[in-house]
Formats: sequence, C-alpha cells, structure tokens
Amino acid sequence: MHTRTAALTGALFIIASATACSGGDAKPAPTVTVTKSAPAAPSTDDQQTTDGVLKMGAKKAIDDDANDVHITVQVVDYQQPYKGPQPQKPDASQGGDVWAALSIKVCNVSGPNISVSHRPWSLAYEDGTSIESTGLSGGDLPKPEFPMDKLVKAGRCAAGLIPYPVPSSKHPERIVYAPDDAEDTIEWAVTKS
Repeated sequence: MHTRTAALTGALFIIASATACSGGDAKPAPTVTVTKSAPAAPSTDDQQTTDGVLKMGAKKAIDDDANDVHITVQVVDYQQPYKGPQPQKPDASQGGDVWAALSIKVCNVSGPNISVSHRPWSLAYEDGTSIESTGLSGGDLPKPEFPMDKLVKAGRCAAGLIPYPVPSSKHPERIVYAPDDAEDTIEWAVTKS
C-alpha cells in the first residue's frame, strides 16, 4: 500500500509542476486538422456517351414520385454469341441463327413491390430494326435467367440473363429499356466484343 501511495503522490507532483510552470502567457498547443479526400461519385456525364446513351455497366435511377416507386436499372453485359453452355440453335422462325444474352439487374430501391419481366428490354440496330425478347425461358437457355413477371420487394433486386435469337451477321448498337408506362426510353451502347 505504501508503494502505491508514493507513486500516486509522485505523479500528482509532476502534474502540479507542469501546470504551475505553464504561466499565464503560454500559447495553446497547436491543433492538427487531418482532412481525408474521398473519390467523387461518378457523374451522369461519366456514364454516358456523347449522344446521351449510357455506357455498358452504367446504372440508371428511375424515380416515379407520384407512385412512390424508386428503382435502378442496369445493363451489366451483352454477349453475342452467348459464351456459356450452348442451347439448341434458334430455328428460322425465331429470326436468328445464334443466341445472344443480355445480363441485366433491376433493383427496387423503395416503394411498393414492382413486377419485372423480359418485355421492356430489346436490342436496337443501326439500320432501325430491333429484336424483342421471345419470352422463352427454361430448358437449355442461358442461366441464370432473368425472371418473368416476378414481384420484387423494396430493398431487393432481380438479376439474370435474357436470351435473344439474333443474326450472327449483325450486331446491335444499343440496348433499349422501354416499360409500357414510361414517357421515355433508356438506352445503353453495345460495345463489340
């Protein structure tokens, strides 16, 4: 016990001496401010080509405040021909001789449940033609499949592949997202692989 009291008394003496020596004219110790820079979020301009079409991989927010619907849509990738396990070749009635696959992701950021499907997504070509989704699913088509007519709750996403029977001699220039009730379409530029 005696050792602790002596050590404590010594410590108090050092603190008291330091305080007594500081005097009234002493300047306060300088303060150090550390700033940390964070990378800026990519602007919309960084995600668009010169004609306003989004770059592949860009995420687009859609806010319908009147209906309290807030979602994001994203084209992750486009493959032509599809590079995974090969489904049976499309037949002539489907309009193409090779399968292509569009990888997309739709997220319900907030609001009521939303329904997702293949229908709003199409491929647009330089000559003005377009290819709509066949709505085919199951079997040996590219996996994982983007869901058809599935409800997505707030805070959740739906992602997957949509197959398209396309002519191997043509390559689309844009991916188009055009829901039935939309005032405008959203487009992504397709880069040739």
